[in-house]
Amino acid sequence: QVQLVESGGGLVQAGGSLRVSCAASGRTFSSYAMGWFRQAPGKEREFVATMSRSGGRTNYSDSVKGRFTISRDNAKNTVYLQMNSLKPEDTAVYYCAASRLAILPRSPEQYDYWGQGTQVTVSS
Repeated sequence: QVQLVESGGGLVQAGGSLRVSCAASGRTFSSYAMGWFRQAPGKEREFVATMSRSGGRTNYSDSVKGRFTISRDNAKNTVYLQMNSLKPEDTAVYYCAASRLAILPRSPEQYDYWGQGTQVTVSS
């Protein structure tokens, strides 16, 4: 019911900032909780952040809490991840995802649709 396309990844120095975006197709974007995950080489996909349908509630992994901010603009069918104080360990492919039923899903199994990912590389 929805297609997701990430953009905004790139190379940034440690301590820097980057904002990645996820554009969604369809007219029912506001019906989905949205999330961000990341996957580094040799590691499993890791939960990063999620936001409820209305944008009123958010949840973050401990590793990014206080540094990353998830937001959404339902009128633009877009979800964002603002990443500040980036560390080399943040280097990964970042994926956005949409969940039909969960409120603040943290598990990949709770998501129904996924984007193709965008590479974020943080140099030391």
